[in-house]
Amino acid sequence: MKSMVRIIKEKNIPNFITDLQNRNAQDYNNVYEIVDKILEDVKTNKDAALKKYTYEFDKVYLENLEVTQEEINEAFNTIDEKLLDTIKKAKENIEIFHMKQKRTGYQYKTEGKDILIGQLVNPIEKAGIYIPGGKAAYPSTVLMNAIPAKIAGVKEIIMITPPQKDGKIKDSILVAASLAGVDRIFKVGGAQGVVALAYGTESIPKVYKITGPGNIFVAAAKRRVSGFVGIDMIAGPSEILIIADDKANPEYIAADMISQAEHDEMAASVLITYSLSLAEKVAKELEKQVKVLKRNEIIEKSLTNQGAIIIADSMKQCIDLANEIAPEHLELLTVNPFEIYKSIKNAGAIFLGEYSPEPVGDYFAGPNHTLPTSSTAKFSSALSVDDFIKKTSLIYYSRKALEESSDDIIRFAENEGLTGHANAIKIRGL
Repeated sequence: MKSMVRIIKEKNIPNFITDLQNRNAQDYNNVYEIVDKILEDVKTNKDAALKKYTYEFDKVYLENLEVTQEEINEAFNTIDEKLLDTIKKAKENIEIFHMKQKRTGYQYKTEGKDILIGQLVNPIEKAGIYIPGGKAAYPSTVLMNAIPAKIAGVKEIIMITPPQKDGKIKDSILVAASLAGVDRIFKVGGAQGVVALAYGTESIPKVYKITGPGNIFVAAAKRRVSGFVGIDMIAGPSEILIIADDKANPEYIAADMISQAEHDEMAASVLITYSLSLAEKVAKELEKQVKVLKRNEIIEKSLTNQGAIIIADSMKQCIDLANEIAPEHLELLTVNPFEIYKSIKNAGAIFLGEYSPEPVGDYFAGPNHTLPTSSTAKFSSALSVDDFIKKTSLIYYSRKALEESSDDIIRFAENEGLTGHANAIKIRGL
């Protein structure tokens, strides 16, 4: 019987990696055509346009877009108590981790010279966070976006999320937002919500940076407003890469691959191992586990089209391939993960050992689950407190200090043909 997931050997590895890295190369042209119309409509008609699109896309008409305090109170009254406790525990873990990212500015004086150099660190004043809604509502994503912003010192956190068909927001979303310190919540999603955050409407304040995941229309809207406001990243489909040795448990590996495959059909779940025997056991275990899961159709398509088991010739090649793929999530299911991780240079998050599966990071451990995808871990990082601060340089020279440096500055300016720059030094008569 043909395996659900491909087993790839040496000569086919480069082609697979190329396809994996290119799977996010979606054609945005048709999407931009739609998004650009929405952008102009929301900029012009503001709340009226938002209500129109909420009715068109979410099938609900809203008189008021903002969530009331009464709705938040109701969410606290109706949420399952055990779930509430879980959200509070996760919040605490996320806060502890992100508090360690706080940074302060610095200043230093050049020895023997009257020069002061420094850097000021200030929070972004207003941040907007986008939280997917409707069928897929993620309170964990609320915590992962709002908590770093709050710790950074953002004065106003505005959250948008699409309403359910009854015009309400899922209770766990509202509770998470309230606990994390979100200031205002609006029942708006899609590209129209991103545009509203970027430009402002009668109800929704304009923000200075937008973070949070969404579908291709949300991603396209974030691309369009980027530069006018800041954005965190354009995230592609989710992915997991597992490095396993011949001692690894095939049941655990299959379960962890499936945990990513159930996100959507474009999610990629990849195992790299030098053990053909383990590879065959994992392939059989995938067939077995998928049958009993609710989202088995999505999982099967994801594993068949995007997933793979790669047979490497050694653990060194496993590590080299992982650094080339630069995965969003990297699990090390080996007898010595604490040694291997030191050789990993490119990954969004690394999970060590068989009792640190990816969902631990998604929900509870504390590190952020908003991670670089599609090999962008080669140059970018997880969402953090740094995403909600800005740094300003500070420079002071006394007259004497400028006099001592004036010839060098003038020489640089004249070499670059910028005589006005040179004159700004010369005119001071030093």
